[in-house]
Amino acid sequence: MDVSADTLRFEEMRAAMVASQLRTSAVDDARVVKVMGEVPRERFVPADLRAIAYYDRDVALGNGRAMNAPLATARLVNEAEILSTDRVLLVGAATGYTAAVLAGLAGSVVALEEDATLAAQAREALAGIGNVTVVEGPLVEGWAQGGPYDVIVIDGAVESVPEAIVQQAKIDGRITTGLIDRGVSRLAAGRRSEGGFGLADFADVDCVALPGFAKPPTFQF
Repeated sequence: MDVSADTLRFEEMRAAMVASQLRTSAVDDARVVKVMGEVPRERFVPADLRAIAYYDRDVALGNGRAMNAPLATARLVNEAEILSTDRVLLVGAATGYTAAVLAGLAGSVVALEEDATLAAQAREALAGIGNVTVVEGPLVEGWAQGGPYDVIVIDGAVESVPEAIVQQAKIDGRITTGLIDRGVSRLAAGRRSEGGFGLADFADVDCVALPGFAKPPTFQF
C-alpha cells in the first residue's frame, strides 16, 4: 500500500518533535515518549493548522480555547506516572489529543469537555479507541460518576484546583495541572492523602488557560 506524502511528512514532524522537544526536556518515561511518537497529533488540530501541529506552541481551536504545546502535555502526562491499570480523568479534553495519548498508557480514560463542538470533534477523532469515554459537563466540576480515579490530568492552566475535583481522586491518587500565578503559568503535581491535598511546581512551562477556574475573590478590609 502506498504511503502518502502527507503521511510521511507528518511522521517526520512527529519524530522531530520527540527528538527536539521531549527527549531534551525531562520527559523520561519511555512509554510516554513512545506513545507520543505514535499518536497522529495532526488528526486533532483544525485542518488549516495541521502544518504547525508539531511546533513547540499551542494551537488555537476557536471559541477561546487552545491545545497545549506538545511539551506541556508531555510533561503533565510524564509527571502523572500513569500505570497500565490506572483509571484516568482528563479535564479539558478539547479535541481529544491528550485523551489519545493517555489511552496508550492507562487502563481507561474519562475525557471531560464542556464545549459541545470540541467534544464532538474529540469523539470523531477518538473513534476506534475503546478505552476512552468522552463526556460533557462543566470542567470545574470534574466527573464524579466515573470516580474515584487513580490519576487526574488537567490539560491546561488553572488558578486553583477545585475541591470537587480533588475529591474525585483516590487516596494517594495523582493530580497534574498547569497553575497560573500572577499571570505566569507553571506545571504542578500532587497526591491526595488522608490529610488533604497540595501541589508543588515541577516545571516552568507555558500552559494554555482553561476557562472557569479563577480563584474565589478574597475579602479585603
